[in-house]
Amino acid sequence: MNSTDEAGPDGAVRAWHGLADTSVLLDGFHAIKHALRFGARVPVALTSDRAAALALADELAPDVKGALDTLLTQVPDERLRALVPRLHPTAVAALAVRPSRADNLEALERMPRSAPVVVLDDPRNLGNAGAVIRLAAGFGATGVVMTGTLDPWHPTVVRGGAGLHFATAVERVDVTALPPGPVFALDAEGADIRGLKLPDDAVLAFGSERSGLSAALRERADHLVSLPMRPQVSSYNLATSVGMTLFHWSAGRPPGPET
Repeated sequence: MNSTDEAGPDGAVRAWHGLADTSVLLDGFHAIKHALRFGARVPVALTSDRAAALALADELAPDVKGALDTLLTQVPDERLRALVPRLHPTAVAALAVRPSRADNLEALERMPRSAPVVVLDDPRNLGNAGAVIRLAAGFGATGVVMTGTLDPWHPTVVRGGAGLHFATAVERVDVTALPPGPVFALDAEGADIRGLKLPDDAVLAFGSERSGLSAALRERADHLVSLPMRPQVSSYNLATSVGMTLFHWSAGRPPGPET
């Protein structure tokens, strides 16, 4: 029996309503799995099929099965869909406590760094932003910061990031408040990245999907760099560009497990 079972589905749903406005929605098994692996505090987790969710954990993530067994409360499917209208096919959802902004900013400012920070300059697409966070977490980047108006903790971004917001520092900042380190901004007119070695303390900046780098970010850049691209191909997807750049950085490091 899990800790929420004593209150039953009604108590779990009440807890959800009380926390929803101030919490991070973890939509789907993989988002919850990653959040738990990287230390997220998850006060409530719901499913319409507890046995199936635990079986999935047993198959794909036995390291978090115990935590899920404690957390998950089963509620009727229609009640869960009333709380999460776009319910993930795994029929699991949870609420997590958002990391402290002060702690994230401290992590982003800390020097020396062992991995770059990714900057998305005024991104527009929520799914792209989530995919970038997932990539950055996979490469062990120090963090992802965004300028502009897009909320990096929007539920659609968290869904696209598969819960890996909790594996790296994710915040929104002004161009004037970027983390320290040399800024390498991606631009078609820049030097070919293949001729450069990206340092661990690099700040890797990527422009908006529609308009590229802002004037403020371009002015802030220490280096303009470009990705190899066939003539007459106009651009890469934002997440693809970030993945290629982070791979180029990582290729200069000795192989071994990341922590």
